[in-house]
Amino acid sequence: MSTIYDVARLAGVSPKTVSRVLNGDGPVGDKTRETVEAAMRDLGYVRSNAARMMRAQKSGIVGLITGAISTKNQISTQQGLPDLYIVQGIQRALESSGMTVMIADTAGRKDRVPHLIDTFLSHRVEGLIYVAEYHQEVKLPKVPEDTPLVLANCYDAAGTPAVLPDDRRLQADMVRRVLAAGHKRVAYLSLRPEMAAGRLRTLGYRDALAEAGIAYDPLLLTHVDFDQAEAGPQLLWDSIDRMLRLDMPPTVLCCGNDQMAMMVYGILRSMGRKMPEEVGVAGFDNYRAIAETLYPPLTTVDLPYNAIGARAGERLLALISGEGRDDTAPVLVAGPVHWRASIQEVRKPNLVTFKTLREEKG
Repeated sequence: MSTIYDVARLAGVSPKTVSRVLNGDGPVGDKTRETVEAAMRDLGYVRSNAARMMRAQKSGIVGLITGAISTKNQISTQQGLPDLYIVQGIQRALESSGMTVMIADTAGRKDRVPHLIDTFLSHRVEGLIYVAEYHQEVKLPKVPEDTPLVLANCYDAAGTPAVLPDDRRLQADMVRRVLAAGHKRVAYLSLRPEMAAGRLRTLGYRDALAEAGIAYDPLLLTHVDFDQAEAGPQLLWDSIDRMLRLDMPPTVLCCGNDQMAMMVYGILRSMGRKMPEEVGVAGFDNYRAIAETLYPPLTTVDLPYNAIGARAGERLLALISGEGRDDTAPVLVAGPVHWRASIQEVRKPNLVTFKTLREEKG
């Protein structure tokens, strides 16, 4: 167990200074205070024997850190207030346990997270959940070993228990369904490769092609930074134009998310292309405000945010009870494909019917 002297050595200050920070009984500069508090977090320092005794008592409180309340949803990056849906899933998973969820909002500032964690620890929370607005890697302060932490929609290099969308499988399932409909030339307009979703969904696209014995064609894959105010839509238009001018153009355009698919609808119509007769379109997210209101309705796949939240809540309850503490593998969550009218089934000739018609004419 770390002591005040360990904290002082790591922070490069005297034990007296550490004591002043702990007890608030003397002047300490803001920078020095931040250094000492960071050292305490890194060491997992528990402030006193009395505090340890208090922490041993059950508080019935779970701390949840998110940006869902105050941060405006960036619709072009992720659809449908994902972190809010995750929070709802967590709440549902914990309500039957008798736990009270205490929510703290980051206000879009990641530098507030250490302070929020400290605040929760001072309230003797039994566990913590951190919710990210999209699938990403995060770096959080170290928490005491007796306070379980679960990451939702994100992961870290330390192997903290995490619950993530199975982006690779989800994209593969989408492309498998398109191939099963008879399409052989399937293009993919991916998110940026530096995004976890951009990397994993691209792998899923290639997985499905390989399973079907279809050779990967690099001309049918492009990463589109369509978030750029003016350049993004232009680059998306250019990418589609290049693909449709190929000797063997794609018959379906799979998109990185539903927002991109909505833009693709407009681009195809501006080109005079008929949907889905000439070109089909698939999205990703099942953001129903887009998918069900577009014409034709959009084929897409669920990003199961509520399920991610529920699994995160279940994972935390297990850790609090002492189960699975050595299991560092992330929990991957998938969802269904929603097949709608934006992609046309490629109908194969019914040979029996043709034979019958020939016999009748003969």
